[in-house]
Amino acid sequence: MFQTSLSSEALRGALSRLRSGRSVFDHTGARQPVHTVYGGAHLFKADTARKLGAVALRAVEEHAPDFAAFARAIGLPGAEGLPEGRADALALAAAIEAGGGAAEGASGAARLAHAVHARVLDKLRREPVEDLRIDFEDGYGVRPGNEEDAHAAAAAREVALGMAARSLPPFLGIRIKPLGDGCAERSLRTLDVFFSALVAASGGALPPAFAVTLPKVVAPEQVAALADALDALEGALRLPAGSIRIELMVETPASILGPRGEIALPGLVEAARGRCVAAHFGAYDYTASCEITAAHQHLAHPACDFARHVMQVALAGSGLWLSDGASNLLPVGPHRARPGGAPLTPQQSEENRRAVVGAWRLKYGQVRRALEGGYYQGWDLHPAELPVRYAATYAFFLEGVDAAAARLRSFVERAAQATVAGTVFDDAATGQGLLGFFLRAIGAGAMTEGEAAERTGLTPDELRGRSFQAIVARRSA
Repeated sequence: MFQTSLSSEALRGALSRLRSGRSVFDHTGARQPVHTVYGGAHLFKADTARKLGAVALRAVEEHAPDFAAFARAIGLPGAEGLPEGRADALALAAAIEAGGGAAEGASGAARLAHAVHARVLDKLRREPVEDLRIDFEDGYGVRPGNEEDAHAAAAAREVALGMAARSLPPFLGIRIKPLGDGCAERSLRTLDVFFSALVAASGGALPPAFAVTLPKVVAPEQVAALADALDALEGALRLPAGSIRIELMVETPASILGPRGEIALPGLVEAARGRCVAAHFGAYDYTASCEITAAHQHLAHPACDFARHVMQVALAGSGLWLSDGASNLLPVGPHRARPGGAPLTPQQSEENRRAVVGAWRLKYGQVRRALEGGYYQGWDLHPAELPVRYAATYAFFLEGVDAAAARLRSFVERAAQATVAGTVFDDAATGQGLLGFFLRAIGAGAMTEGEAAERTGLTPDELRGRSFQAIVARRSA
């Protein structure tokens, strides 16, 4: 027998401490939206999401009327080899849809482009917006107090109408003005007017997962003040405690590093007292605060990479969702036909197409870069960005599905064999990462649960369990 010094009580205490850790906010099993759409509060209506989808569909029909044209417009890999004539593109699409021998000549690039296009159109018709912010900040501006009061109450009533009609997106929230720079009183009043009007119009209910986005955070006290106000509102309006969530906007240097050089984000999250669910990066305010000139403010700037990496490392394992910022080039043509006026000339139409396609390609590259960097959500500011958001997301997952499925099958088999043999499989984290790829693909709408199960050889129950170790344990048994 070896002599030991730890008492049983001390050992239990140490092990208990190891098991007592908790994430800041547990999103386990929850679907993360792939984007957040921002729009001025004065424009919000109960059917805003449907209208945005209609505009997005018209943009696709006008500037990329078939799957090959859409693939070329956004710069999908292999698109240069797809047919340029509309009749040829439609014929190839029909062959792919028919399957069997008719599709034997279709390349991998053609199949990918067709799958992405079909999923994008279905998404825009079925659920065009996943997450929407009713914006009282940059998208709204500074207005007289009585006007903002009126818009806050009107937006709340529209939310109640959308709840009744089931026309709201799955995720919804408002962005208030900052709690600083002389805006704090106005911001909290808007919060009060909005929630008071919403509860009155809805009979005491809120949309699920409703969030308040706090911009231009520079100190934990601002986050704590918002949490205090929400505590008071929930009590006064008889809402369940903690039902209103907080999202933090990371768009100032002070929200990255504190006054003594420490990473500021954990303190900001802690100040929310369990309400914080996400951190959204604001590229343009952040780069401006770093004295980067407007011509060089973009998502790929090294200053933005630094901020996103700090966010990623500081909040890793916390359970919070991270979101990238917005593109600085919107897909809008320079020419518009006026009602009752002359139609656009062919040259004007072509200039519009080039402007839209140029913005689409930039957006596709930005979304793809974010996904490769581990940011699975981003901002959209214009409905014509929606097709590219979904296309880039679907392509990212569909391109990697075969390799990821083969690796996951191999990892499950090897881990199960190791467990049966009584040894430790030391790559469980990689196995969980591969499983996470398919869970994110399902959540993003790139594939269905059934498609993921067929590709990976896992059962739907194993996928829903979301645990690589649980899958291995079950199969080893």
